[in-house]
Amino acid sequence: MQSKIENSKVDVGKPSQRLKADSMLLLVAFIWGSAFVVQRIAALQVGVFFFNGLRFLLAAFFLLPFVLLGSQRSFHSLKRADALAILLPGFLLWAGAGLQQTGLQYTTAGNAGFITGLYVVIIPILLTLSGAQRPRPAIWLAALLAVSGLFLLSTGVKFQLNIGDALELAGAFFWALHVLTIAWLVKRLDVLVLAIGQYLVCSALNLLTGLAFERETIPLIANAWWAIAYTGILSVGLGYTLQIVGQREAPPADAAIILSMEAIFAALFGWMILDEALTPIQLFGCGVMLAGMLLAQVDTIKRQQEAG
Repeated sequence: MQSKIENSKVDVGKPSQRLKADSMLLLVAFIWGSAFVVQRIAALQVGVFFFNGLRFLLAAFFLLPFVLLGSQRSFHSLKRADALAILLPGFLLWAGAGLQQTGLQYTTAGNAGFITGLYVVIIPILLTLSGAQRPRPAIWLAALLAVSGLFLLSTGVKFQLNIGDALELAGAFFWALHVLTIAWLVKRLDVLVLAIGQYLVCSALNLLTGLAFERETIPLIANAWWAIAYTGILSVGLGYTLQIVGQREAPPADAAIILSMEAIFAALFGWMILDEALTPIQLFGCGVMLAGMLLAQVDTIKRQQEAG
């Protein structure tokens, strides 16, 4: 759910390393895609905020040993301003994850996966509108494809707005803002310290919100322990770590395409496990959305390949 194509130089002259990195990123897409099914099941069993609070807390504890073993100085060198800056991605995670998990109560895992993936289209649009980059025709074409595909996927041409899909789309904007924020902070902070910090902030906000609005769901948490463990350790903790490691070696073009497979895996697992079916029109909408998602990354991929 947090795929970010990093600006790092890669060595494309070592096929074995590239294949290993690509395989690692494919595993990340697989884990993230399957997590939508797990989250869909949990959304019908336990409160949104307690579920998110516990899984992000678990992810923070999962990553903590890696920081203690390899980046002990990072805690001591953390400036107050940087520590306060971590509050922003933590808040964005809280908002994005909350909208995503709430939306999963009303829509399918496949829909959620594809709509969440629209953040790769939203990011360049936000950069263009803010003046950070010059407007490009490809971006507006990508946006048009994404919106058209979303319409087909969500309505099946029946002109009915699914509230769950609308929530997922709102969440995609927060995921986009989160990626842009991380891209800024990762230049100033240790990656794992930043990850743990934002997870702890997100967890605290979720648990406080849960205590305020979901106290009656506390007894149900025990029934969702496996979902919390899967999404906390595998989806957030392991998935994020493998993504960073994989993108150190994989060319940006590989990373962009492979991580987009998250949406495909979400739909596949939704069909296999939850018996979620898509009509031919909806399948066509998925294809149109995927085309828009990839088109939005074309120029970025070219620039990164030239820099690498």
